Amino acid sequence: MTLIDGKAVSEQVKKEIAEEVEKIVAAGGKRPHLAAVLVGHDGGSETYVANKVKACEVCGFKSTLIRYEENVTEEELLACVRRLNEDADVDGFIVQLPLPKHISEQKVIETIDYRKDVDGFHPINVGRMSIGLPCYISATPNGIMELLRRYNIETQGKKCVILGRSNIVGKPMAMLMMQKSYPGDATVTVCHSRSKTLREECREADIIIAAMGQPEFVTADMVKEGAVVIDVGTTRVPDATRKSGFRLKGDVKFDEVAPKCSYITPVPGGVGPMTIVSLMKNTLLAGKHAVYGD
Repeated sequence: MTLIDGKAVSEQVKKEIAEEVEKIVAAGGKRPHLAAVLVGHDGGSETYVANKVKACEVCGFKSTLIRYEENVTEEELLACVRRLNEDADVDGFIVQLPLPKHISEQKVIETIDYRKDVDGFHPINVGRMSIGLPCYISATPNGIMELLRRYNIETQGKKCVILGRSNIVGKPMAMLMMQKSYPGDATVTVCHSRSKTLREECREADIIIAAMGQPEFVTADMVKEGAVVIDVGTTRVPDATRKSGFRLKGDVKFDEVAPKCSYITPVPGGVGPMTIVSLMKNTLLAGKHAVYGD
């Protein structure tokens, strides 16, 4: 069993990005600039955004954090998005989700200029990805593809089962694993809460990508010997022994599943660090105008 070390891979990718940024700046080019918009004080969102700002520093990017209180109006937030669309110095930006209930997330996503949508959530980026055109790929699926690539995990002709059908992970992951490229060329099955043969599908899978948000859902009896298991789950469960008062649990019952796997990602330290690094890679592409030109 090989443990897929997302933390180590992410550090390596950040180092590669930083080296490229220094070359760009040394040649008289512009330092990539990522902006993040944070609404309210959700603990998870605060942590994510702080980690993104830190990653920008490591990669040599310029970063801007724009904060709003929970009671910001939808129109104010959309006006901020439009300003960032027009700001020539900002190469890419994100609006951290989830947003308060009174704001339409879809409206915000669609207002973002797709050429600056480094989260890869805009319908134009999603559509282009689905037919294999250059685009910004959403961060978590992109991070998983990078892990498969760096560990040379065979995907061609393999049966890949994806647990979960979210727009952020499940659906884009299925599209990427089907594409005629490496990683990809897999036979993909998407299972979800309504799937009647979910366990049977998992038992036949060469690759399982678990993204349901249900702690320890995948158990040893669902996994065949030698399978590759990618755990996207990060549910906070109370833990009085931790300073934070919680710990992160994945969708996979790691201790019992790991011995059966050829490769497996831990939680934390697997997919999580790669999500932020993928955002950094998209920002670098935006800074270079490598996806959509000028």
